[in-house]
Amino acid sequence: MDPRYPIGPWSAPDQISSQMVKNWIFDIKSLPQLLLTESKRITNSNIQNQYRDGSWTIRQVIHHVADSHINAYIRHKLCISTDQPTINPYPEEIWAEMKDVHSVPIEVSLQLIQSLHHRWSDFLESLSDTDYSRGFIHPQHNRLILMQESIGMYSWHGRHHLEHVRIALGR
Repeated sequence: MDPRYPIGPWSAPDQISSQMVKNWIFDIKSLPQLLLTESKRITNSNIQNQYRDGSWTIRQVIHHVADSHINAYIRHKLCISTDQPTINPYPEEIWAEMKDVHSVPIEVSLQLIQSLHHRWSDFLESLSDTDYSRGFIHPQHNRLILMQESIGMYSWHGRHHLEHVRIALGR
């Protein structure tokens, strides 16, 4: 297993069914509880553990999930309310080194993730199949990304980083 991609790298399926989208939304909805369960194993002595040499720490991963998923929620809302918006990427590597990541307790991001995912999954469940076919332009990828693909990618993203936390806790 490659510890960079413990559940494998993200790859969008050629065809996405409505059942796949429902399953991915369920993953997004379930992530906060799974992270909370793992967080009970986090202590002051292991919060700086890495999932591989040179990787982010548990602290950075949890704060990153909050940062990333806030951006995803906003991108998804823009996608539905605006015709093919160009989204704003952010420098996640720089954000992972900012002071708040090192000073704010992870419980703050865990609470944020819980509240955010409640709103986000409720929003995603309210959409129609037509809405899932709307898209946004990601300037780093220079292409239209459909909502359904983005939902799948963020389902993967949450599970991917959950596994990173689990690996780091097992060290």
